[in-house]
Amino acid sequence: MNEILSIIKDINKLLWNGPMIIILLATHFFLTFRLKFIQKKIGKGIRLSVKSSSNSEGETSSFGALTTTLAATLGIGNIIGVSTAVAMGGPGAILWIWLTGVLGMATTYAECYLGIHYRRIGKDGTFSGGPMYVLEYGLHSKPLAILYCFLTLAASYGVGCSTQSNSITDVTTNLWGLPPYIVGFVTALITGLVIIGGIKSIGNICTKLVPAMGIFYMAACIILLVLNINFLLPAIKLIIRSAFLPSAMIGGFIGSTIKTAARYGIARGLFSNEAGIGTAAIAASSAKTDNPYNQALVSMSATFWDTVVMCGITGLVIVSHILKYPASVKGASASELTTVAFEQIPFGGYILGLSIIAFATATLIGWSYFGEKAVVYLFGKEGIGTYRICYLVMIFIGAILSLEFVWELSDLINAFMIIPNVLSIWLLYRDIKCTE
Repeated sequence: MNEILSIIKDINKLLWNGPMIIILLATHFFLTFRLKFIQKKIGKGIRLSVKSSSNSEGETSSFGALTTTLAATLGIGNIIGVSTAVAMGGPGAILWIWLTGVLGMATTYAECYLGIHYRRIGKDGTFSGGPMYVLEYGLHSKPLAILYCFLTLAASYGVGCSTQSNSITDVTTNLWGLPPYIVGFVTALITGLVIIGGIKSIGNICTKLVPAMGIFYMAACIILLVLNINFLLPAIKLIIRSAFLPSAMIGGFIGSTIKTAARYGIARGLFSNEAGIGTAAIAASSAKTDNPYNQALVSMSATFWDTVVMCGITGLVIVSHILKYPASVKGASASELTTVAFEQIPFGGYILGLSIIAFATATLIGWSYFGEKAVVYLFGKEGIGTYRICYLVMIFIGAILSLEFVWELSDLINAFMIIPNVLSIWLLYRDIKCTE
């Protein structure tokens, strides 16, 4: 296992220390200018997300599609991902995460627009779309579509499954001493009960779970920022300065270079919002909408909430706490910086633990749908049952994997998913409209 981990690390260093950062930033910037700063329409996207769309064609509401996307993205990337980014890339990584979110909104809009534009209706009335359909019907490349689906399947077992179950087990073991195999079994059972109903069941659960868990977590973060108010402005200054200048070791922070800050910031930002990977388009394609423009705006708001808001506020909590209590993080692991910060408030460990469990469970539910759609494309609906069984088994065994191995593998799969999806966006950008 150590040898495999070492190989994956070497590949990630090659990909994420240059090529993937350039590809993503170039795509984000290109689409931002090409779509005339579509980010400025975020307010409209938020308003449309709660507007009824029952008279349009589709399987779930716009809000249901949005919360399914958020369920898949509002996971441990917003908590542990930000923590590891700061630990490995320094405070400057937070700004790169935030910039990945702001600029990535345009990419999310583009991939969702194309996904809906090229979506197909099955004989049973179900709607299917996403990068695989864009690749097949837009670029007329069936091989790339098949490749993307296999990568999505791999990601569903890794990014969407193993990382989440591993985190749930870690929290429940530390807080309550529960045996991992019991936690894995219960988590798999709960997830199975939800996903067996398909997108309608997933959408119904997500519309209730996602807003509740988001408000709960943000309220706790706001309390922490109020307690650290005197260190908030210094934290912002440090984040900005460290993003563009090499930083020496300061207090509880390790020293870092600009490349290191950008590498971990962009990689963790992508892991969190998935802008450029294309999964948001899979959920968006099931929405009840007759207008790709409107639903693409709604789906764009997922990146805003996930990275610009949630990751941003988590980063400020971590950095302001370290500046206030630098000694508190000595000896803390990369994934424990957020935990240490939350211990500042009563029952903070339990609040964070419950947030991680809720976020991870939601991600398990959301990603199961992405993988299921890849299975339908590859093998037809008859493959769904086998996929669901394998997915639930991976939830159970995911807890025993090394967290470092899971994160590195997730970065590698993300990189490979980006290539065909971004290729389709660049070649079909003329099909993307920024007005109704």
